[in-house]
Amino acid sequence: MKISPILDSEFAATVMAVPPLARRADYSLDAAENQKLIRHIEAGGVRTLLYGGNANLYHVAVSEYRELLDMLSESAGPDTRVIPAIGADYGKMLDQARILAQTSYRTAMVLPLAGFTTSEGVETGLKRIVDAAGIPLTLYVKSENYVDVDTLARLVDSGTLIAVKYAIVRENPADDVYLRRLLESVPAAKLVSGMGERPALVHLREFGLAAWTTGSGCIASHAVMALLRAIKAGQMDEAQRLYDVFMPLETLRDDISLIRVLHDAVTFSKIADMGPMLPLLSSSPVGHHASIDSATQALLAFERQFAETSAAR
Repeated sequence: MKISPILDSEFAATVMAVPPLARRADYSLDAAENQKLIRHIEAGGVRTLLYGGNANLYHVAVSEYRELLDMLSESAGPDTRVIPAIGADYGKMLDQARILAQTSYRTAMVLPLAGFTTSEGVETGLKRIVDAAGIPLTLYVKSENYVDVDTLARLVDSGTLIAVKYAIVRENPADDVYLRRLLESVPAAKLVSGMGERPALVHLREFGLAAWTTGSGCIASHAVMALLRAIKAGQMDEAQRLYDVFMPLETLRDDISLIRVLHDAVTFSKIADMGPMLPLLSSSPVGHHASIDSATQALLAFERQFAETSAAR
């Protein structure tokens, strides 16, 4: 695991993979299967792994957290940044922050909490978490009601936040007053689009965000890094071609469940066996498995052909 200080340039250099987490039948962590997935992701050039919603860290016990952190740090390559999630509630965050303070992690992402929050309370709480953990945080923003623009800008300016995972869904991602206001105060280099490939073209081309988080890119890591390079180079025809490859699986994730579909898709790909989902979540409905498998195999076939073609050049 990469343990050097995080520079803003790091966020723009790689797509941020958000993998599921493999568990055995008894729900214990499966280090071997998790490492298989990590190696597959790394093989495509992805150099940041974010363990958050897709890994179902909402439901991870604090008593298991140190074991999880140790497993991930030992499994990732020396050039791979690992960002674990904490929270979503303040009490769990505080306990996890004290554990993080004993490790070499350089940031952790705060999972979003719906309701029972105010912007002032979030600001106070995150500063206290930073004091306890001894590292700056990455904030996952899914709602305008969680934290207002001015408070978010102050948190970045003070160093409490090193980055923001921006994931407020818009019918038209180009029409986003909140994001435009945020960019008046926060450098785009610190903002990562947090909703997979669907808004990525708009968020990078129209707003200049650093990169995006990917679930499907855990299966097609060569292709997702090529998509990032194409967008950065202004090669929009190539970017659109690659983007379209991700949409069938991303659409199933949007329609059924972002977390559950990806968990099952990785298992169906045979890259690694993710095992059961930690309660209070469960597998995708069986009736959708055939369509998930079909989209997964198509994406995986493209990835393998793309990787072979790229290696031959």
